[in-house]
Amino acid sequence: MSEARSPLWEVFIRSRNGLSHKHVGSLHAADVTLALEAARDIYTRRGEAISIWVVPSNAITASDPADRDLLFEPANSKIYRHPTFYDVPDEVGHM
Repeated sequence: MSEARSPLWEVFIRSRNGLSHKHVGSLHAADVTLALEAARDIYTRRGEAISIWVVPSNAITASDPADRDLLFEPANSKIYRHPTFYDVPDEVGHM
């Protein structure tokens, strides 16, 4: 199967337990098995990951940046949802 016809996959890597997966890039692969193998080969050459997610790009739905106020303004009026006024001890690490 040619690369032009292969589906596009988004790759997410988690570097350590307790951390979130982070988007690291995209790749073309014919199926999920090949996408995982390619993601491992391309994005984890230095052993910096403990987990890989590959997601078909067409399965991701994103908001439009123009809708920012409509989507996020209601949360700004509820300060209790934003723990910015709490002191987090250094020993806590990643939250």
